Amino acid sequence: MRPRAGQTGHPGEPDEPGHTLAFVESPVQLLNVLEWAHVHGQGDADARTHAPAGADLTVVVLAPTDPMTRGQLRRMADLARDEGHRVCWEEARGGTTAPFHTIGGLAGRLRRAGRVVMGDPFSRYVQLLLTITRARDLVVVDDGTATMEFVAQLAHGERLVRWHRKGGRPGPRDLLFAPVSAAARRRLTPAGGRRVEVFSSMPVNRAPDGVTLTANDFAWTRARFGPPRITKGADLVGTSLVETGVVDDGAYLDAVRTLAQTHGATRYFAHRRESTDKLHRLAGRTGLEIVRPDLPLELIARRGPIGRTVLSFPSTVVHTLPLALTGTGVRVAVCDIDPAWLTRTASPRAHGFLSSVTGTARDVHRLATVAPA
Repeated sequence: MRPRAGQTGHPGEPDEPGHTLAFVESPVQLLNVLEWAHVHGQGDADARTHAPAGADLTVVVLAPTDPMTRGQLRRMADLARDEGHRVCWEEARGGTTAPFHTIGGLAGRLRRAGRVVMGDPFSRYVQLLLTITRARDLVVVDDGTATMEFVAQLAHGERLVRWHRKGGRPGPRDLLFAPVSAAARRRLTPAGGRRVEVFSSMPVNRAPDGVTLTANDFAWTRARFGPPRITKGADLVGTSLVETGVVDDGAYLDAVRTLAQTHGATRYFAHRRESTDKLHRLAGRTGLEIVRPDLPLELIARRGPIGRTVLSFPSTVVHTLPLALTGTGVRVAVCDIDPAWLTRTASPRAHGFLSSVTGTARDVHRLATVAPA
């Protein structure tokens, strides 16, 4: 019997070299694994009945501790099972010994797997697992805008580091983990018959030699959900730029208030990483209804109801929502980040990277930076 989401277990796995293991740590990563499987014909379920078909993909959830992320992951895990895929939920961060237990339990299957799919090549957990696998096929699916940075770093042979941390001095843990990170980067470089695919909805136009780029147009999402009911008003999408230390808290709240007033937004779809305290203050200052989605926003928007205009700051959704909402008439509008909003500790590359996120977005309406109300 397969363990349900929230349980730990190692269901029996086939040892065929064609078997695929996917490692995810966020709901969006799991969504994009389902999109990848749909494109590659793994677990094609009947669009009307969702009857499971195919079972050569096992999704391993390396569960985080954040309650909001865990809740969305449980919902996504159920959707993956509905598609006929195995799901193994690992309490990978459930105490000091959890990583050793998780890696030890996965080592055998990692060595047997013919293909490994990962949602976050920057994850130390995933990088460690990459040192174990013998898979000849490696696939990176989107973990948002970080995919753009990953491909650029891989192409230039740079160390793998998240964009909002780049430019800072490596800490002791970074230095200790550097050999593992370097080994993971080598594994993700095609060589000796090893194939690497990047499955992305991001504007990744230049790939390293030998890396295959496959476009993610959210075909599975559009086939399974919607079309949505469209409301007359506007909705606003939140970001975790404050939580990651990029944007000043007060500047962000002022910008949200001005944007909501200017465009008549009534709902604020919170990012799963946004703090409860910040959201409480945001609601009091703006009057917006705070919505905590139980699924990735692409699915929420596709199910509806959704505003005729969706407002966002630079983030992954300015690339993904136009694809998920193709043909619905919904307009996605993005507001630039004013350099004055950045914190003193923000990476020197932060503003340039955020501008590139906005500038490369397709099928969106670009708004001028808002002035404080």
